[in-house]
Amino acid sequence: MLDGVDLSFYKSNYKSANKHCFKKAMHCKAVLPYLPAKSLIMIPISDNNADRVRTPYVNYILIALNIFVFVYYQHLGTNNAFLMSFATIPQEILTGNDVVYEGRMGVTPIPVHLTIFTAMFMHGGLAHLGGNMLYMWIFGDNLENKMGHLKYLGFYLLTGVIATLCHVMASSIIGKDLLIPSLGASGAISGVLGGYLLMFPKNQVRVLVIAFFIRVPAFITLGLWIALQLFSGWGSLGAEGGGIAYAAHIGGFFAGMLLVKFFVQREVAGYRQ
Repeated sequence: MLDGVDLSFYKSNYKSANKHCFKKAMHCKAVLPYLPAKSLIMIPISDNNADRVRTPYVNYILIALNIFVFVYYQHLGTNNAFLMSFATIPQEILTGNDVVYEGRMGVTPIPVHLTIFTAMFMHGGLAHLGGNMLYMWIFGDNLENKMGHLKYLGFYLLTGVIATLCHVMASSIIGKDLLIPSLGASGAISGVLGGYLLMFPKNQVRVLVIAFFIRVPAFITLGLWIALQLFSGWGSLGAEGGGIAYAAHIGGFFAGMLLVKFFVQREVAGYRQ
């Protein structure tokens, strides 16, 4: 489940991209491939929704929008021009200047800071999209039930923005990957996971472990997930390129944990505490 995209198209144009990859005298490096993260611990399949009293319309709409953008605008992940124009590039966010590649590739027709939002609905491949939507489908409806529709939407977008800014700041502090585009719903979904862990720590989650289905409390499923992010993020500090925006996952997760209580409604009719 995570931010990244295969930009192998640009590997074949490495030399020419380095010569022309600039705007307003701002030089940049060639884009390296990003690959979606793969969890090797356990895969969540479903959770306990016995207490649901609201149909999670917002969650359904968000999932549909992500799929629509991937199919219609990204052409199943093959539209590199759209990707370069609407993905989040840390250098653009930090400077406010658009980064344009050879042949006017990557021109952003909107203010560059708005790519923080457009990138939330883009994905690098079917596995990237499928993993993210699986997590949203399982964990998002519980929070929407607890918060209400509009508050859930606000929570989702806010934690997604915070997650992206964590990635941008981490790239700036470390001083690498500033020209590598970041995209995916993973930061916002990480916020959902953090909120879910705080609100439903003992909720039973059905997971696939190797070839077996078992039920474990959410604090184990999501606790292992964030532990993997922390461990992998630390291990990636000295690596070039990377492929996964660990800072976005970690930042989004803890933002979700810190902010969820501000969005939860005090009483939900018919909801069993």
